[in-house]
Amino acid sequence: MKNLIKNNINLVRDKMAKAQIAACILPTADPHLSEYLVDHWKTREWCSGFTGSAGTLVITQNEAGLWTDSRYFTQASYQLEGTSILLHKEGLPATPSIQEFITSKVRPNDKVGADLQLFSIQHINTLTSTFKKSGITLVHFDPAQAWEDRPALPLQPISLFDEPFRGKETKQKLIEIREQMKLKECDTLITTSLEDIAWTLNLRGEDLRCTPVFFSHLIIGLSEVSLFVDSKKLKPEVASYLKDIRVKLFPYEEFTLALTQLDPAKILVDPKTTSYQYLSYLPNKIQIVFANSPIPLLKSIKNSNEIQSIQRAMQKDGVAMVRFLMWLEEKIEKKEFPTELDIVNQLYFLRKQQQNFKTVSFETIAGYKENGAIVHYTPTEESSKRISPNSFLLVDSGAQYLDGTTDLTRTIALGALTEEEKRDYTLVLKGHIALANAKFPAGTRGSQLDVLARLPLWNEGLNFLHGTGHGVGHYLNVHEGPQSIRMNENPITMEVGMLTSNEPGIYKEGKHGVRIENLMLVAPYKQGLFGPYYQFETVTLCPICTKGIKTELMSSEEISWLNKYHEKVYKQLEPLLATPTEKAWLKEATKKINV
Repeated sequence: MKNLIKNNINLVRDKMAKAQIAACILPTADPHLSEYLVDHWKTREWCSGFTGSAGTLVITQNEAGLWTDSRYFTQASYQLEGTSILLHKEGLPATPSIQEFITSKVRPNDKVGADLQLFSIQHINTLTSTFKKSGITLVHFDPAQAWEDRPALPLQPISLFDEPFRGKETKQKLIEIREQMKLKECDTLITTSLEDIAWTLNLRGEDLRCTPVFFSHLIIGLSEVSLFVDSKKLKPEVASYLKDIRVKLFPYEEFTLALTQLDPAKILVDPKTTSYQYLSYLPNKIQIVFANSPIPLLKSIKNSNEIQSIQRAMQKDGVAMVRFLMWLEEKIEKKEFPTELDIVNQLYFLRKQQQNFKTVSFETIAGYKENGAIVHYTPTEESSKRISPNSFLLVDSGAQYLDGTTDLTRTIALGALTEEEKRDYTLVLKGHIALANAKFPAGTRGSQLDVLARLPLWNEGLNFLHGTGHGVGHYLNVHEGPQSIRMNENPITMEVGMLTSNEPGIYKEGKHGVRIENLMLVAPYKQGLFGPYYQFETVTLCPICTKGIKTELMSSEEISWLNKYHEKVYKQLEPLLATPTEKAWLKEATKKINV
């Protein structure tokens, strides 16, 4: 494998030399800037061997480096070993930026190559500005031209997102989108985000494994809508539906031609979500307004229909999780210790039994002991450990139901714990509860709330480098913007109806990892000084392991929150469980902790 990676890098270098490219940037992206990729767009993985969902590879004629975030530090170290690719850990003070690295390695007047369809307009503008100062030119260069056996794009069918599940009709969504377009004095909106297109049209697809979207482009005008999609994907009922709502159909590959033929217009283009390459197809006479697309914010605020549907998904997922935790406990009692892969498979099996289950919402993370410290660890045949009756098992998993998308993490004490493990677990739980209990005024940003989850850790000199919370779609992307809860500034404010995760953690390489994650809805709290105040309503329904808690570190308010949460879990899940044994187990798992 290591020799194959070296060979692939050399193939790219040969293409670079012919194009007189001094350095090449390979991101993790497709032309739609999707989070998860089909095999066709995994050029960075083909060239590096690193399988994480985030990372950028830079190749020069003499060196190669990969930049990734803290979720993948351990995984990348292992997968890059022996490839000659140097790992650069993002977020650490000593790590140079990609621009700094490249400018230190190439000469003025050199060319840096990148496939410009895989970068947002905002990203390319930043790179160009930096390189220009050093006399470096950024040019279009596709490293995938060296990939001889590159997989084809998928051709999976598109389905209607049926009325019992959808939040509102497409006609109403288009009215709201057009109202926002008019406020910006625009008559056309270009949309290339796959989840935005699926949400707008009330359609779902199967092109990506964990996200129900389909490859397409959308152009929304004030009086018409054009969808660019492979017609082989359209079932007769879908084609009929699109005709009924007056959506014009064109082949997927004709999108760029359509851009060249747009009449003089004022076009709204989101620089964060639109590929830079598409700008080159727009006629010079067209006026471009670079601004946020209205769709992500409209999509993020769930209405009452969507919230009710999401709550049904949480109940189904809760039942599956109860049965999983019972299964795990029984295996340990019988000394039939499963592997991490056994755990992944069992979770899938139990979720699949639930009505309206479609697939997992991301690849299940199941890390025992030191593997739990690998933030986005997915076990393989080679890495899968067999658990023992000690330390922690960290399980981060979720599902796509027609009702909604789920994502939760539980860190499970399998037996005897060290004092360090108990302390770390309790500190993470305290941070989780602090954020879950937050009350805040309208206009509050996620970056202002992030400190609540970190403060118990900071007090002990601990921290985590990933975000505390991400938005979640409604039977869509498990990681959905535009809102977030993280240290980085994000101008998007928290609004009633947003579904957001709450997932602080502690990760100690070679020892253990702890993370506790629930999903929360932003809900009204009360009218206060200077306006309305909001709160979080936790909607995930699954017992939180109490075996690792050092109660002497918990306040009475924190224990009260945990007791109330478990009371809610029992009340909502008990009627859905099938046997007295299941009901008795849940009652014990959610029993009250004495203050």
